[in-house]
Amino acid sequence: MQIKHATLSALALSMLLACGKAPAPEQATPAAAANPKTDAAAESAGKPVVYQVFTRLFGNTNTTNKPWGTLEENGVGKFSDFNDAALKGIKALGTTHIWYTGVPHHAVIRDYTAYGISNDDPDVVKGRAGSPYAVKDYYSVNPDLADDPAKRLEEFQALIARTHQHGMKVLIDIVPNHVARRYESLAKPDSVRDFGADDDTSVEYARDNNFYYVPGSAFQVPIWPADYQVLGGDAHPLADGKFAEVPAKWTGNGARSVQPAFDDWYETVKINFGVRPDGSYDFDKLPADYAEKDWQAHYQFWQGKEVPNTWIKFRDIVLYWTAMGVDGFRYDMAEMVPVEFWSYLNAHIKQQNPDAFLLAEVYQPHLYRDYIKLGLMDYLYDKVEFYDSLKLVMQGKGPTSELVTIQQRMADIEQHMLHFLENHDEQRIAAPEFAGDARKGMPAMVVSALISKSPTMLYFGQDVGEPGAADAGFGKASRTTIFDYWGVPHHQRWMNGGKFDGGALSPAERELRQFYETLMQFSARAPALNGAYRELHTDNLAAGSAYSEQQLAFARYNQQQQLLVVSHFNPQQGIEFSLQLPADLITTWQLSDGKYLLQDQLTGKTNELVVTAGKGEVQVKLAALGSVVYQLNRQGE
Repeated sequence: MQIKHATLSALALSMLLACGKAPAPEQATPAAAANPKTDAAAESAGKPVVYQVFTRLFGNTNTTNKPWGTLEENGVGKFSDFNDAALKGIKALGTTHIWYTGVPHHAVIRDYTAYGISNDDPDVVKGRAGSPYAVKDYYSVNPDLADDPAKRLEEFQALIARTHQHGMKVLIDIVPNHVARRYESLAKPDSVRDFGADDDTSVEYARDNNFYYVPGSAFQVPIWPADYQVLGGDAHPLADGKFAEVPAKWTGNGARSVQPAFDDWYETVKINFGVRPDGSYDFDKLPADYAEKDWQAHYQFWQGKEVPNTWIKFRDIVLYWTAMGVDGFRYDMAEMVPVEFWSYLNAHIKQQNPDAFLLAEVYQPHLYRDYIKLGLMDYLYDKVEFYDSLKLVMQGKGPTSELVTIQQRMADIEQHMLHFLENHDEQRIAAPEFAGDARKGMPAMVVSALISKSPTMLYFGQDVGEPGAADAGFGKASRTTIFDYWGVPHHQRWMNGGKFDGGALSPAERELRQFYETLMQFSARAPALNGAYRELHTDNLAAGSAYSEQQLAFARYNQQQQLLVVSHFNPQQGIEFSLQLPADLITTWQLSDGKYLLQDQLTGKTNELVVTAGKGEVQVKLAALGSVVYQLNRQGE
């Protein structure tokens, strides 16, 4: 059989031309005329790509970066910075959903009393800009993010509309486990009462209390470590080592002392969902068989049942944002809240928007299936399993075989497990504390994005190698600060003074950005990624070639598209080996003996698959930290 001469896909060609890398004649031929029907199907055939952006940092062009600096000194990004150019740049990464982190109004150390907002006490605020996970008003947005704080909600609504106009959906945070120590909603509807407004504070617990209390005792500010000063030692009228809270409330991480420790979530208070202090439940249990029922059945289950007051408050909050046009939510520390509440809440969201995107932070693998099947979560972080193991591979401390094992273990829920390499909680890839080189994220990103049916998440600045190198104040090096006013240097070079065109990037940063664009656009469009998976790692380890635990190979396929993916994690040297394809895969792909054209979807270069006696072989050559994503060309069969 003669080798087929494939045509380069319109998508691959457009990406190569965009980065000035048109294929050489001996590597690939020009694209054929596009098939509109096929292209339209491919556009929606891939997987969701979530772009997480720390909203207050994204558009900030100020480069002062003074530790503990004020907004005036260090600057702050605004909703308006997400203009057409910025949104086009985000969309270029294959983005389907933007998670605008830090939108709900949280405690900040800035005077907004002119707008009716009370001042927050720096003794119970982390950083000067404040933690986005200490929400002060769930019916409003952070005034720092608005050009006119009086119109902050209208400005966010305009951002929702702009995001939708660019074909992307909007996610925001909901933090049900805890709120700021001083929760005070100015924007709530007339029918809504603040958290704690109707609590019986004479008891530790009551089902319809929103908080837990230490009756008769006053809250005490934590004892600060020797190397810590509130606001870096800057004077502030409220920085006096005191905060009035009588009686004291439990702290957000469940600490019950009137004086939480510095490493407790002391800036927040724990929310009561009807869980007694001994851990027993004060509400109806969800029958186990509801794991097999749809959200409509869950919705009906809760009709007419009495539920804790907190459940109703959060239901009203999420439906308020859903009605405003928010398309979904990222739930902070969801595992600290009972699964029955999630059944109740998510069923009500789906009743209003069946397509809502519901993503939860859960770190205990034995709970994954409960939160997906009983809690109606669409997606969970795949942190403890996939991310943690892939991080070890990137650091040269772990085998790629572990990724194969995890993929097998997650097979029944893989489409619900969101993959990522960075987020606001994790170290930056380029940080010395993680990998020390953003390029080490390249093979890992190929594997993370393509190995399963899971959605993929990118963190802003990841695509240009941001290292999170500085101590910003409360925020420390290796993680981009979420507590301080700050500029993000590598990302600022992509912003290029507000042009959002990458014009100030170094050649290495520009190359990295192009890699992410190519990979993530492919991930968002490739139909095979919603198809079957066949690991090739075990067979190739056993083949006795140069293939080792520094490589990972697998196939992804459906009737429309067949892919071979190989990534090489050695940062010092390249590798050549013969990739073996087992007989069962060759049979599944219905390939007879002969030669078949392969085309790398990352570069456009071609190779060939040779099938002999019902088994396949591909001669693979990879540079250090290189990857290939070969698509089988079946034209002319």
